[in-house]
Amino acid sequence: MNGTFFYIGLGAGLAIACGLRPFLPTLLAGALGSAGGLGVGFHGRFHFLQSAWWLLAVAVALALAYLLQLVFRLAPLVDPAPARSRAARPDPLAASLAGLSYGAGALLFAGTLAAHGDAWWPGVPGGLAAVWFAQRAVMPVLARARARLPDRAAREALSLYLDAASLLLAGFVSLLHPLGYVAIALLGWFAWRGRARTGEKYAGLRILRR
Repeated sequence: MNGTFFYIGLGAGLAIACGLRPFLPTLLAGALGSAGGLGVGFHGRFHFLQSAWWLLAVAVALALAYLLQLVFRLAPLVDPAPARSRAARPDPLAASLAGLSYGAGALLFAGTLAAHGDAWWPGVPGGLAAVWFAQRAVMPVLARARARLPDRAAREALSLYLDAASLLLAGFVSLLHPLGYVAIALLGWFAWRGRARTGEKYAGLRILRR
């Protein structure tokens, strides 16, 4: 598959996957780039994204994130809703993972464009926007679900589900690059449904108060 349209879809899809969890999409993209498979590759200033030392560092970061989560019981999710941000600061692990998501998404999007002869710099704001969109659409729901789960094992399993979802999404967009646009549309629908349900909830509360 050739053309800027396809590579924008690939970059956006990888960035959205990083918005869910940054590690496995970065590892998959780097491994595919190193093997030269599925049109995924990184060259020039972004060649490090497929180098062995980078992939090892990402794998170590993944293991460290789970270690911190399980041993110190740090929350891995940030709820970016305005009410949550005013109420309390997120755990250090959650804030760190959110920052890593933004960095990984911007790098993969920019590296994807650069590898195929396009200007790389639009990939930086594009990747940041894709990660922001993914986190705004998905993280509030997951953070509230995690808070409601009484069992610790079930709460920690959400991270596994997120890693699996991010890997699947990255794999699908690598196989079929335009699926990145489908992912954007699905996130938009998910965010709209979430806001609609929140509006219905508050409308019901106002009626009860009367």
